[in-house]
Amino acid sequence: MISGYKTSSDIKDMDLTVIHTFISSSYWAKDIPINTMKKAINNSLCFGVFTDSGHQVAFARMVTDSAIFAYLADVFVSNEHRGKGLSKLLMQVILGHPNLQGLRRMALATSDAHSLYEQFGFKSLNSPESFMELHQPDVYISGIVNLAP
Repeated sequence: MISGYKTSSDIKDMDLTVIHTFISSSYWAKDIPINTMKKAINNSLCFGVFTDSGHQVAFARMVTDSAIFAYLADVFVSNEHRGKGLSKLLMQVILGHPNLQGLRRMALATSDAHSLYEQFGFKSLNSPESFMELHQPDVYISGIVNLAP
């Protein structure tokens, strides 16, 4: 642990306002509606770092079946709390969680934190040609999801 901070994976501890404020201004989920963020949180295994007074300063969520696969998403540490080792603490807590043991694959996408994740065993895809995606970058703007061919 880091003095002055505590962690939790109890969804009741997560502060939707703090999370949404950061995520909705991020490069990966700009303008995400609060109800969409709330739904994502409610359907994920969530992790937070909090000050001793209970203010949320970091967040991450795992989308997982808790048996085979997990996807790490929406990781952040608030600007004023960076440089204190909180991202490493968060990753240690996530990777040590009982529901994430024995998984065949964990995945994530990042534009700027490769060195953090590499410290925990993540690496570039071995077979990127076998992975595909359906990417709808404007879904939060248009509000329309069309999955039909």
